[in-house]
Parts: sequence; C-alpha cells; structure tokens
Amino acid sequence: MRAMQLDGPGGKLQLVDVPIPLPAPGEVLVAVSACGVCRTDLHVVDGDISDGKYPVIPGHQIVGRVVESEVATLPVGQRVGIPWLGYTCGQCEFCAAGMENLCDAAQFTGYQRQGGYAEFVAADARFCFVLPDSYPDLQAAPLLCAGLIGYRALRMTQGARKLGFYGFGNAAHILTQIARHEGREVYALTREGDLATQEFALGLGARWAGDITQPLPVALDGAIIFAPAGELVPLALRSVRKGGCVICAGIHMTDIPSFPYADLWGERSLKSVANLTREDGLQLLQVAPQVPVRTQVSEYSLADLPVALADLRDGRIEGAAVITLQ
Repeated sequence: MRAMQLDGPGGKLQLVDVPIPLPAPGEVLVAVSACGVCRTDLHVVDGDISDGKYPVIPGHQIVGRVVESEVATLPVGQRVGIPWLGYTCGQCEFCAAGMENLCDAAQFTGYQRQGGYAEFVAADARFCFVLPDSYPDLQAAPLLCAGLIGYRALRMTQGARKLGFYGFGNAAHILTQIARHEGREVYALTREGDLATQEFALGLGARWAGDITQPLPVALDGAIIFAPAGELVPLALRSVRKGGCVICAGIHMTDIPSFPYADLWGERSLKSVANLTREDGLQLLQVAPQVPVRTQVSEYSLADLPVALADLRDGRIEGAAVITLQ
C-alpha cells in the first residue's frame, strides 16, 4: 500500500510502499478514505515531540470503512473514525478513575501506532467511533482530534460565557460553532495582521476578532490557547477576570516566560489538556449534529501531505486540511 512514512523525529517524510497491516486479535483493518491534518502531526514531523515508534506513518483523524474484522460490533463495511488515542491498558489507576487519557501505557495513533496517511490502517476496535451519517468523510475527519481535544478543552472552561480563543485554526473553527450554540460569546485572537482569519472567525459567529496586540473589548471569563506559543499564557491570564481560567489545548508549547504572581492571583486557574477519552468522543459525536457543526476543509492528495503541513505551519489554511485517499 502507499503511505507517507516518517523515519524519525524531525526526519525524512516520504511516500513509500509498505505491506498492508495484518490486524491483531481485537483489531480491525480499515480502508482509509480521508485523514485530517493536525498541528500534532506537525509536532511529530518536526520532532517537537519524540517518543514515537519509528519509522511511523503519522495521521490520527482517520475516516474509513472496515474491510477485515472479527469484532461483532464493527462488521465489514462499517464506517468508522479513528482518533489520536489508540490504546490504553484499562487497568491502571488512571483508567480505573475514568482518566484513560492519562494512562502511562497509552499508545497514540500516528505516533506509537501506525496512522492514517496510508491506504489501510489496523486499529484497536475499542477505540474506533461509529460516525454520524450526516457527515461526509472529508467533513468528519477534523472532528476526530481538533473536535475532540477542542471539546475537552471547552468543557474545562466550566460554562465560561465570554471565551477568548488564542489562535484560530482547525479546533477553534469547530468550537466557535459549539460555543455559539451554547449561548457563549467568542473573542478570536489571531496572528498580527491576519485579517483573513479574523473575517473567517466573524463569519462563524465570533463576537469580536482581532490580533494578539489589540486590547480586548471585555474581560474574559475563560480563554483557550490553541497556538503552541508559550508567550500567550501570561497574555491570556491578564485578559481573564478574577476566577477565570486559561486552558492550554496543545500537546506541545514553547517555553512559558516568567510572569508576576499578580497575573495568576484572584483565583485564576491555568490548566493543560492531555489527549482525550472515548467518552469525549461519544459526547462530541452526539453534540456536533445537533449544532450542527460544519467543518470547512481544504483537500490535499497523499503525496501533497508535505504541502499541507507547510500550509498549516504558515497559517495558510482556513478551517482544516484533509488528505483524501479513496
């Protein structure tokens, strides 16, 4: 089969021919039709995170159909989504407490497990989602990481009414729609001078959009930082009212500069999001059709994955990038 394979952290990403994987007991073989491009893929390819199993096929927002299965709940022909969380032990204290996203033995799709930038992928059936029929393959793919991790971050804001989104890409364009559906106000902050993205945010229902150098028109109840820039943390803390929260939604971030304790004082809180749980996925896939969330996608071929990653790195994508394979 054709696949885009990474030979090591920050190494060479190239189109290769590799054998079709053989599913182990409890796994299904899926013919991939689409795989979303995520900022986590950038961190994997660039070597910002480096605990993967190499060589690895990245990609973890996978949509496809089961072509080989001995699992009764996922018969051949079933359309499924395969997310970042690909395996947990099910026995540790985190798993037992409903925090499987923190399992020390977890394996992640496109990192420790082979991912979806390939024509076929083998996946643990327990970590596959049956997708709503209302979403075509291309539009479903971004829900599987940008949507899931973003939704987990949104719930961590505990109903904050005035929300600031620092960085407005794949996840923020999904969460803006959900937040507006819930009656919240979204304030979008972008790179300096990025007027196109600000217009995109306003078109999705944001109350206000500007760049990070501009003063916000209100004090925020909560903020979610999507951009992997540590310098945004003190900025976001100074933008939230007393009792407000700042959620860091990425898997990687540059170093956070020191800041005065006064920026945190007043019972402000700072928290990170780590991975996702299957319950997060089930909740989002119920909520998304109710909104309904509409994902805006830019389509790329498998061979053009490096182009898609470069476009994502440089902020040239509105919404989500998706690799198509069928």
